[in-house]
Amino acid sequence: MTPPNTDRYMAGRVLGGRYTLLAPVARGGMGEVWKARDRETGRLVAAKVLRPELSGEELSLSRLRIEARNAMRVQHPNIASVLDSGEDDGRGWIVMELVDGRPLTDYLRDGARVAVEDLVPVLIQVALALDAAAAAGVVHRDIKPANILIRPDGVVKLTDFGISRTSDQANLTAAGMVMGTAQYLPPEQAMGETATSLSDLYALGVIAYEAAAGRRPFTGATQVDIAFSHVNDPVPTLPDDIPVPFARVVSHLLEKDPRHRPATGAALVRELVGAARTLDIPVDP
Repeated sequence: MTPPNTDRYMAGRVLGGRYTLLAPVARGGMGEVWKARDRETGRLVAAKVLRPELSGEELSLSRLRIEARNAMRVQHPNIASVLDSGEDDGRGWIVMELVDGRPLTDYLRDGARVAVEDLVPVLIQVALALDAAAAAGVVHRDIKPANILIRPDGVVKLTDFGISRTSDQANLTAAGMVMGTAQYLPPEQAMGETATSLSDLYALGVIAYEAAAGRRPFTGATQVDIAFSHVNDPVPTLPDDIPVPFARVVSHLLEKDPRHRPATGAALVRELVGAARTLDIPVDP
């Protein structure tokens, strides 16, 4: 999501006869996110509203419906809950838990590095969220720092199931079309293969590398160059000051072959906890 640049005339509009839009929060490729108030409970929520130029467009509405359905399938403390969804005059919307936190991108600006003792609890919480998603049959497909929110108390919330997929949903993309963000794209997705829960773990490995090293492992002049770097290039060595037990976990996540990565989010949690114990660092938020 980019900084707010939304239709401010929308302020005061009521979605579904219940949610009053208060102020814009962010704008993405498909939707605008607003702070809103639930008129029935008085609770502040976040409302993602389809952008006006996409109103009535069936493909966009279908994607929003799938996002709501997939996110509602997964209930976990480390996933921002989707509470409601609907459509008003062809403009779809989703109401979510309002997270008082900052995206991980805020902590990675200008090559900033995150200390391993601060990073491990974040990775553990995302791994738990991904384990829950996998158990519900949902592949997120867009794990990136912007979709990881960190509250002041250290609790992590995974957000934005906008391009998530389940095995039983209709395919809205052309055969071989790549979905995801190039900088965090697993090799199998870059090759147009079907993403799995192991693909989400790879993307988390890219985030772990970037946060620890202050740079991404794979770069290129174009999005295509970056994607093929994930496929073809070896993982660069992490800086010498990164503890070996943690570096091993990151390397395991960044295996090109999905079969060689941690088998599940829970397996990754065990690896991270093991590394933390070896390094005598805490794992709590």
